[in-house]
Amino acid sequence: MNDTTSWTALSTMGQGMALSLGLIVAIGAQNAFVLRQGLRREHVGSVVLFCMVGDALLMSAGVLGMAQLLGEQPQLTRLLGWGGALFLAVYGLRALNRALHRARQPQALQAAADPAPASRAVVLAQAAAFTLLNPHVYLDTVVLVGSLGAQHPAAMRGWFVAGGSLGSALWFALLGYGAGQLAPVFAKPKAWLYLDALVGLTMLGMAVALVCKQP
Repeated sequence: MNDTTSWTALSTMGQGMALSLGLIVAIGAQNAFVLRQGLRREHVGSVVLFCMVGDALLMSAGVLGMAQLLGEQPQLTRLLGWGGALFLAVYGLRALNRALHRARQPQALQAAADPAPASRAVVLAQAAAFTLLNPHVYLDTVVLVGSLGAQHPAAMRGWFVAGGSLGSALWFALLGYGAGQLAPVFAKPKAWLYLDALVGLTMLGMAVALVCKQP
């Protein structure tokens, strides 16, 4: 690989990373879930790894042609929309219920503690739902990233996906493992109350937005 090709590859990789970070760094259902697992210190590695691999696979699929497939199958996007709205609504209501419970029965909580710790299988199932039942994941990761990545020469597409995947991996690792640094803050019951309330309202808001977008 000569200097020009190397520079082009690095530039393409940088574009993929910048696009990935620009799309993923936002308050959303998946990020809120990873943050909460990080604060609870519960199956953090499994959740972070799942989200990393999921994003990498979706980006690869988008660049390889799934973007065109979803564009030709609007009913699939619609089905994902309704499924995602239902899941977000249920999860949001559960989060608000936890917030109400904490408000009525305040107690000192450690970030690693939780009244009902979930098994690894349950947590990964939730991570899969947040990843695969969110139409925005397909619109951003598959359609947008896939469409832009497909515009690059065939030899550079792998670098674009690598950059996007690296950006996603760095963000999820920072979100999951960096959350542990906030543990002293979340030793206070009010902090967990506010987090659950924020997560619940975010989920319900996204659920309503998805329903409103359905034809």
